[in-house]
Amino acid sequence: MTPLRPFRDKMPVVGARVYVDPACTIIGDVELADDVSVWPGTIIRVDVNFVRIGARTNVQDGTIIHVSHHSPYNKAGYPTLIGEGVTVGHGCIIHACSIGDYSLIGMGACILDGARVEKHAFIGAGAVVGPGKVVGEGELWVGNPARPARTLSDKDIEALHYSADHYVRLKDEYLGSAFGLSLCSAIVGSRPGPVESPCPWTHAGEDPAAHLQRCHRREYHADARHLP
Repeated sequence: MTPLRPFRDKMPVVGARVYVDPACTIIGDVELADDVSVWPGTIIRVDVNFVRIGARTNVQDGTIIHVSHHSPYNKAGYPTLIGEGVTVGHGCIIHACSIGDYSLIGMGACILDGARVEKHAFIGAGAVVGPGKVVGEGELWVGNPARPARTLSDKDIEALHYSADHYVRLKDEYLGSAFGLSLCSAIVGSRPGPVESPCPWTHAGEDPAAHLQRCHRREYHADARHLP
């Protein structure tokens, strides 16, 4: 089974150079922007709202991302919106919330419905950000329930950018290996024109139809056996 699965006629859409590990599951109305990486064991299940993940964000092993639905108690429901350059650490729960650009969510943290994490924020490992809480720009929050601990220094903020850059480099290494699983934008069909696929075996400037035929109409490939 492929990592990408449709639900209610909504198929996940990926940008260029995206790495999605074969051991994760992404379902429904999900959009992954360019250079996103999603690591083993992650589940992004979108059945009652939508998820958008910005460019250069990494979602690490074992994280669960979900949304909330429209109900008498929550008229609009909540999607999950994750900005650019965000690091989501191992084993997090990201539920129906928003996370600003170049923030870091520490390992095992939980962000709950309607919470908003602003740009350049840091959520400590194991912290629980309660429903509707607002984590201000440049703030460190820790604990359960999570509370503000201090303001991040310039060096701290530089480290947030470093984390995002590091994971972009790492996923590029995975994409370039014969064992990496990469999704083919020619098949996802999210953009017209020449292929700008993350597939490491795409020929430069190749027509999407030609790429589709050469890839034997598969949505992904983990080795080079299909090469001419």
